[in-house]
Amino acid sequence: MEQVKVEVPDGTLHALRFGTGPKIAVAAHGITASAMSFRTVGRHLPEDWSLISLDLRGRGGSNTLPGPYGMSRHGEDISAAAVQFGQGRPVALVGQSMGAYAALRAAVGTPELFSRLVLVDGGLPLPAPADLDVDAVLAATLGPAIDRLGRTYPSEDAYVDVFRTHPALAAEWNDDLIAYARYDAAGEPDAVRSRVNGDAVREDGRDLLIGNDSFGADLVALTVPTVLLHAPRGMFGQAPGMLPEPVVAHWRERAPHLVTELVDANHYTILMTDGPAATIVRHLTAG
Repeated sequence: MEQVKVEVPDGTLHALRFGTGPKIAVAAHGITASAMSFRTVGRHLPEDWSLISLDLRGRGGSNTLPGPYGMSRHGEDISAAAVQFGQGRPVALVGQSMGAYAALRAAVGTPELFSRLVLVDGGLPLPAPADLDVDAVLAATLGPAIDRLGRTYPSEDAYVDVFRTHPALAAEWNDDLIAYARYDAAGEPDAVRSRVNGDAVREDGRDLLIGNDSFGADLVALTVPTVLLHAPRGMFGQAPGMLPEPVVAHWRERAPHLVTELVDANHYTILMTDGPAATIVRHLTAG
């Protein structure tokens, strides 16, 4: 693993490079995650591949980059990474959860930069009522995560324990998850906190809800070959998954370049455990 930089118009985006091969893939993580969430995927890469895993603005080593945030802004950053590391050749692209929506936006906006797209448990519009209360939905879905971002912990080990006891992670706890939690820890020894910018999370969460219809338009407009890998269990390790099967079927029929595959995992273990990570790599490096 190597730390690398991506030059963007308003500063420098931090990223992690897994592997040393000449074939390039770019990765975008979830809403409160970081580049380290792709560590398991990086371990499964063939020798001739490298994965450029971004710390999206507001997260990890990019947490001081300014807003505005949102999927279009993240998509622009992803495209900048593809230009820098692709060096004139299309690269593969993978995004998980929120990162799937940002990757989708990049692939539609600059399709010439990407050879294929892998969406991991994200990227599909979800049904929403016309009178949607955005703030109420954000509180219900992101409330626990935002609460974690605002707390301090007595030690790095105490912060790691927050993840160790999470119902979606406890049963499959591994070294990659430990590395992921430690990478996110910052602050003094007696006041450890997350490196994630809470304002970025809130702004991105609102964009995901308010821009719901735009993701459907993106899926229909796709010209890059795309596979969606989705999990039957959600953010707390239980059914249903984040993407209900009727929603997956609906978009599989309407997006001409989209194929789908169900992966036995939950919303987090689909990315950060060995079997599902190997499946991601198989699709990412195909062709």
